[in-house]
Amino acid sequence: MGGHDTRRASDDFISWKLAQWASNLTYESLSEQAVQAAKLFLFDSFGCALGGSLQHDVQIMLEHFKQMGGAPICTVFGSGFKTDPVSAALLNALCIRAMDYNDIYWKADPAHPSDLIPAALSICEMNHLTGRDLILGTAIAYEMEMRLAEFGNPGVREYGWHHATLTAIASPIAAGRMLGLSVEQIQQAVGISTSPSMCLGAVTAGRLTNMKNTVDPMATRCGVEAALLAGRGYSGPEHSIDGKESFTDCFSKFGGSFDLDLLTQDLPTGPGDHYRIIDCGMKSFPIEALSHAPLTAMMKCVAENDISATDVAEIKVEVIARAADILGDPAKYRPTSKETADHSLPYSLAVGLADGMVTPLQFKQERIDDPALLPIMDMVKVVPNEEFESLFPKFQPSRVTVTLKDGRAFDKRVDVPKGDPRDPMTEDEIAVKFNALGREVVGEQTCSDLRAWIMALEQHDRLDDLFPLMTG
Repeated sequence: MGGHDTRRASDDFISWKLAQWASNLTYESLSEQAVQAAKLFLFDSFGCALGGSLQHDVQIMLEHFKQMGGAPICTVFGSGFKTDPVSAALLNALCIRAMDYNDIYWKADPAHPSDLIPAALSICEMNHLTGRDLILGTAIAYEMEMRLAEFGNPGVREYGWHHATLTAIASPIAAGRMLGLSVEQIQQAVGISTSPSMCLGAVTAGRLTNMKNTVDPMATRCGVEAALLAGRGYSGPEHSIDGKESFTDCFSKFGGSFDLDLLTQDLPTGPGDHYRIIDCGMKSFPIEALSHAPLTAMMKCVAENDISATDVAEIKVEVIARAADILGDPAKYRPTSKETADHSLPYSLAVGLADGMVTPLQFKQERIDDPALLPIMDMVKVVPNEEFESLFPKFQPSRVTVTLKDGRAFDKRVDVPKGDPRDPMTEDEIAVKFNALGREVVGEQTCSDLRAWIMALEQHDRLDDLFPLMTG
């Protein structure tokens, strides 16, 4: 893809086509299924935000922004702190992301599209937009992020880059549409956001830090700021995705290829069309996405065979190679932080075996530091299975074999974890998760009030009533 001519017309670049699609889309364009999915993902994400507001990384970031100040225009979940829309987008995205409990879409690259919801939300609050606008902005964010997670061959993760790189492309499109920018302005916003936002995969490799959960919210913040700047006439490279020395041009020099047509082919424009948002999954455990199938397999194996933790000699976990690499490297056998623990197969399976459940309680620091878990983690053997590679990403195959001290062995295979669109979480199941995350922050009754408010979002002419409910 090298050698693209930046003298091409503006509307010849992919950024123009994406901007044009977003600019023309309206709430009336959405299908009933897309509207319902958007509300469910907002319900799930706001629950994650309430739980996330209590996490130490959010508290550190919040104190930082309180000291920095900012125009008191938008509201931060949990604390109720008021700040500018750019800072609020980062802080609310970090609240959603902090527990690694929000949604997941994994194709050529992983993605957590709900990380982008605050890109739309902050503009909606700033400009007093409606619930229908927030639903529209959410659907746009999901469509863009999920297509970007599909169009690489291989994805950027395989080159050692993080999917926040993709979020920096999608977030200005969602924010720009909420601002009512012109096609040209949204295109400029994409260039402003994308050009400084390549993100290292180091944040999810080895021993993890606060940045693991922060890079995607930072890319969301970048998109909001880019849209606001573009609205004032600031310019960015129109060819940042597909021109000379662009995103795809740079990766292609290392052998990568990208299906640019996939980004624009069959973009939905009416209520009869298919919207990507209905294809996204949710998390039933607060752990990294590829851990869900093996953890589900082990929990089912233990329950079906009445296995006690004290009877186990070994837990063999067969997964795809990238899961073994990300989730089973040496640092994951001795996690010292929540960030590493929730990306550790040895820890997730060990604590699940010992406690009989894996909830946010299992990622409290005192549980992570419990030395009693160390010998159980050492029983976990994570190995790649070549047969499973050809089935991913359509399936997330995992097989767990539990060998007992008396020599007996039991195995269980799971291809589709709970929360996948093929085994979706219902509104009632999301409510259980929401209440578990939110009751400590806002109380049980407010959790119920939030459910009713969010699931009737299209009826609200303003979002003003949401923020007091989301404040502890």
